[in-house]
Amino acid sequence: MAKPRIGLALGAGGARGLAHIGVLKVLEREKIPISMIAGSSIGALVASFYAAGQRLDQLEKFSVAFRRKYFLDFTVPKLGWIAGNRIKDLIRMFTYNKNIEDLKIPIAIVTTDIETGERIVFRKGSIADAVRASIAIPGIFTPERIDGRMLVDGGVVDRVPISVVKEMGADIVIAVDVTGFKKNAKIQTIYDIILQSIDIMQMEVVRNRGDDADVMIHPPVQMYSSYLFTDAEEIIKHGEDEAKKRLNEIQSVIKNWKEPEH
Repeated sequence: MAKPRIGLALGAGGARGLAHIGVLKVLEREKIPISMIAGSSIGALVASFYAAGQRLDQLEKFSVAFRRKYFLDFTVPKLGWIAGNRIKDLIRMFTYNKNIEDLKIPIAIVTTDIETGERIVFRKGSIADAVRASIAIPGIFTPERIDGRMLVDGGVVDRVPISVVKEMGADIVIAVDVTGFKKNAKIQTIYDIILQSIDIMQMEVVRNRGDDADVMIHPPVQMYSSYLFTDAEEIIKHGEDEAKKRLNEIQSVIKNWKEPEH
């Protein structure tokens, strides 16, 4: 009897995306096999680290100890405030300088061509380059140039890449939405303005696409800043708790899956 291929769609959301680690912890603990992962922004970062073989307990420890100073390499603000070379070195180290096609779990990394508005999805090539592009929040990080394209955050065009993981061949899609729009948020810096603007633009897009997933997990992380990593432990725990709540639903979807007739 054929078994369904289960795909994960991990959404954008900055530091709030650390909740993806909590979701993965539950799926791994319950031995729910993941056949493929598509990720935007922080979702692409977590997907690449996990697919490269990083243990979740190690990722959790690193996340709790992580501070923004690890990737803040400021540049003359022409196309962005942060050059992104430090974070690219970090990605390269945590993925063992592998290419996307070398990973033990197939992944797709979603980016946005800022000049054409196209969604550009990477299934092969340098992990560090593609993920660096996918996390390039417009106005904060400088864009990443790959093959002549100027690429920025995948969340601009596809915050929770459900359709991408379906295109990869998933029979069942589990999506994780860490959208964090918070009304009456305290706006104090240019980072707050940029990130709140992106959250507002994406709010309706995510809501309208949610029905496309077999299971949509919404960790309650909207109260956390998307660029402060000081609450990593709590954010991961929210992801874990929310995945636990949806476990019966996930197992039911898998149990009731029927192979399509050809």
